[in-house]
Amino acid sequence: MIILMIAGCAQTGGESGELIGATRSRGRWFEPVPYGMTFVPRGTLRVGPSDEDISGGLNPTITVSIDAFWMDDTEITNNKYRQFTNWVRDSIARTLLYNSGHPNAEFYGRLDIDGNYLGLNWNERIDWRDPENHTGAAYLADMFIPENERFFGKIELDARKMFFDYAWIDLQRAALRANSYNYETQSYGGDVNDRSDFIVRNSINIYPDTLVWIRDFTYAYNEPLAKTYYWHPGFDDYPLVGVTWEQANAFSHWRSKMQNEYFSRIGDATVMEYRLPNEFEWEYAARGGLQNSMYPWGGYYSRNQRGEFMANYKPMRGNYIEDGGLTTMRVAEYPPNDFGLYDMAGNVAEWTRTAYDELAYSMVSDFNPDYTYNAQPGDPPALKRKVIRGGSWKDVGYFIQVSTRTYEYQDSATSYIGFRCVRSSFGNNF
Repeated sequence: MIILMIAGCAQTGGESGELIGATRSRGRWFEPVPYGMTFVPRGTLRVGPSDEDISGGLNPTITVSIDAFWMDDTEITNNKYRQFTNWVRDSIARTLLYNSGHPNAEFYGRLDIDGNYLGLNWNERIDWRDPENHTGAAYLADMFIPENERFFGKIELDARKMFFDYAWIDLQRAALRANSYNYETQSYGGDVNDRSDFIVRNSINIYPDTLVWIRDFTYAYNEPLAKTYYWHPGFDDYPLVGVTWEQANAFSHWRSKMQNEYFSRIGDATVMEYRLPNEFEWEYAARGGLQNSMYPWGGYYSRNQRGEFMANYKPMRGNYIEDGGLTTMRVAEYPPNDFGLYDMAGNVAEWTRTAYDELAYSMVSDFNPDYTYNAQPGDPPALKRKVIRGGSWKDVGYFIQVSTRTYEYQDSATSYIGFRCVRSSFGNNF
């Protein structure tokens, strides 16, 4: 009887002494569904060379398990990437207008009641249609091509000055035992002085290289593509090309920043990270749940039963238009795979986050495998190789097979490589 009274009093007071967690949940948390992405459930994958592999079987066939993630259902398009470049352009302009003595400088920054700077004011519009007559033109002069470099006097933004600055935490370095914190000496090991040493800061020029259409092909007339492909609205829904691996990573960091700032504004502590897929995630997603298929749509042929091509690539050794396109095509022109992902074969090849090594499969874990290396500018070229997957509009059929892996250098841009992003999932909520 006494025990019951004590228990009753404890429960009435709200402190029962039971282990109930630090905070009481208001209900089950549901992961927000990202716009334009498809959920890829966790699963297993047999990864390795196909019957037609020309590498001689350097890599073994292994079984790996991969956690759930979200993936863009198409490659990043020109229009989507322009949202990024426009944001960088506008942020540079607002910063210049706020700091350069513009008469309405206070309109381009946000201040608290004590006059402390809180950040840029994105509600104040900048009219880029007529930059010469814009009220802040004199203050934005540094953003434009110098007069002596202008073609026929045309006023244009100087893409050479458009940089995106971002930072990230190198968890791989932080996880090294040699760099662990020693509680006895109150210091870090290795060459680490404090936690800030794990922060990596990057500054990346963000505009795509439109001259790749000319540079990639000798004795070919591709000037119209160089002039219009990225800028013209007719190419809005075409896959972005001409970006390096480093620019694709910068875009992913910006995308994460935009999403997390929104969550912060609405009082949600959720932190989302968009990134490039690793090559194992990419292949697992490309297969669409089909373990032994040669292509994302299944089967051993690049055509369906009606004789129609299932991807945009180079069939018949140079007959580019046989599949319906000469170069790239609008995204999602062909049917999706069983996960709902479009163009996992052909159109443009895709960057992954994975460093290229011929023997990578013999080294990686069988649990969420990955192999990365943060190459520095002074590193040898071999350390700057990144895996690309999927094949492109200019590749023959072998390169659009789901198991085919090749590489490009992280600081190179081409007319046939683009990318799509993934976001790790919080679990099988779907």
